[in-house]
Amino acid sequence: MRSKNIPLLFVFFLVPGFLFVTCKPKDKTVDPPAITTPVFGYTIIDTYPHDTSFYTQGFTFYKGELYEGTGDPTRTGKSKLMKIDLKTGKPLLQRNLDKKYFGEGITILRDTIYQLTWQEHKVFVYTVKNLEPVKEFDLPTEGWGLTNDGQRLIVSTGSGMLHYYDPSTFKLLSKSSIMEGNNETYNLNELEYIDGYVYANQYEYAYLLKIDPAAGRVVAKYDFTDLWKRAKNIKPDVDVPNGIAYDETTKKIYVTGKLWPEVYEIKLGQ
Repeated sequence: MRSKNIPLLFVFFLVPGFLFVTCKPKDKTVDPPAITTPVFGYTIIDTYPHDTSFYTQGFTFYKGELYEGTGDPTRTGKSKLMKIDLKTGKPLLQRNLDKKYFGEGITILRDTIYQLTWQEHKVFVYTVKNLEPVKEFDLPTEGWGLTNDGQRLIVSTGSGMLHYYDPSTFKLLSKSSIMEGNNETYNLNELEYIDGYVYANQYEYAYLLKIDPAAGRVVAKYDFTDLWKRAKNIKPDVDVPNGIAYDETTKKIYVTGKLWPEVYEIKLGQ
């Protein structure tokens, strides 16, 4: 006896003198449901000045002090590593890169600063005390964003991947594809590690992505469209949002952008 719950497809074969009937179950393939990422806003708590010549590539706090790394689209020697006075926006310490290097993301781990370069495949290492060069490593990919989880260095390359490196040797330990919805994300740029999550600017877009690195998934997005418009109203030729820094001593978050006139202390929405 045939089950009533199985849909059947009948196919007839006609042979002289006989009629054959066969049947098979229908294909029940169903597309998986779309996964949507929640989008949140933010609140501006305070505003600070930012030098509009700084093409911000790296932005981070360490022991209550702000550090910034810049790139140089004009290739005229504007790639820098700096310790910044938050209240004035002025450099307290500064190290200029050679003109042939395009500075990218920075992070600080155990009193050591790491700075990526974009396409030159170099990572520069400095003392945090006076920004003195210590060593350099080779990087097999382009360098975009950089942060750390207290043990490993985490690198973005403009793709949807995060790469994990040993800080003492810069040996690649692992890499992870980050999913956003049903697809791999893209354009991961400046990074900051906050309370177990990696936050990433999405290059050319107004979004800040909150990534669960253990799950390899974007779990929230923050829309900085109005913040970008505010910066443009002050200085029309500003570039994209890029730069997120977390001060562990005060638990405050600061953001800015390339050539932006201001740094914003913000509170992220829930």
